[in-house]
Amino acid sequence: MKQKGFTILIPTWNNLGFLQLCIKSILEHSVLDHEILILINDGSDGSKEWVEKQAGLKHIHFNGNVGICVAMNKGALQAQNEYLLYLNDDMYVLPGWDTALLEEINAIGHNNFFVSSTMIEPTDTGNKCVIVKDYGSDLNNFNKENLLKEYQSLEKENWNGSTWPPNLIHKELYLKVGGLGEEYSPGMYSDPDLSIKLWQEGIRYFKGVSKSRVYHFGTKSTGRIKHNDGKKLFLKKWGITPGDFAKYYLQRGMKWTGPLPEANKKAILKLKGFIKKIGN
Repeated sequence: MKQKGFTILIPTWNNLGFLQLCIKSILEHSVLDHEILILINDGSDGSKEWVEKQAGLKHIHFNGNVGICVAMNKGALQAQNEYLLYLNDDMYVLPGWDTALLEEINAIGHNNFFVSSTMIEPTDTGNKCVIVKDYGSDLNNFNKENLLKEYQSLEKENWNGSTWPPNLIHKELYLKVGGLGEEYSPGMYSDPDLSIKLWQEGIRYFKGVSKSRVYHFGTKSTGRIKHNDGKKLFLKKWGITPGDFAKYYLQRGMKWTGPLPEANKKAILKLKGFIKKIGN
């Protein structure tokens, strides 16, 4: 009998082909017994009908595209397992992904953490948290065979600054800080907003786990939506830009050396002065 796993929350918006591949990878490459909860926005491309026919999949259906924030928060309330794993529908999980996260949980020994798997992406976007290696940017050119042969040998250290999915959090902690901020709907910059809420709650364990790896095709849904001005909203709400929060607080992309220290106060004061000057 498999050990109980996570509740995997997958928001999807008319992205059936990628969703099918994502689910297939979970079923083939997971060791733990996960609850899979699909958060279907609209679903008129056949994804709602397909999910309903799949044994073992649970779903919540939304009329139209409510975005990731509303969908994730509704899903979290219905999750049956202790830990929530947020996964994009254009991700392909690789063997060992879930056992590496479970090992991390066991090593931490408490639930005051926010950890991420490490993404492999086909395009270099300047993101220091990912491994850049092109195994295809679409379903038609996906080189699964080479990916499965090579993914373990790609060099990457554990890193600081968990914000992006796939990320893992205890359900009680997620609900305590209010989940993803629905003011950011449909969702841009809701990830760092969750991280800063966790920081305010006293969480300092923001770790990217190198051994837990997923392939991310990238922006297969976000490229189709009208983006909210999340950067401006974040600055207005917290008095710091999301980039500066990632740099001075989360130290995102830097080598993991342990729970994060308090942020550099001198640098923060300088930034606040700069922001105030711009505002005037």
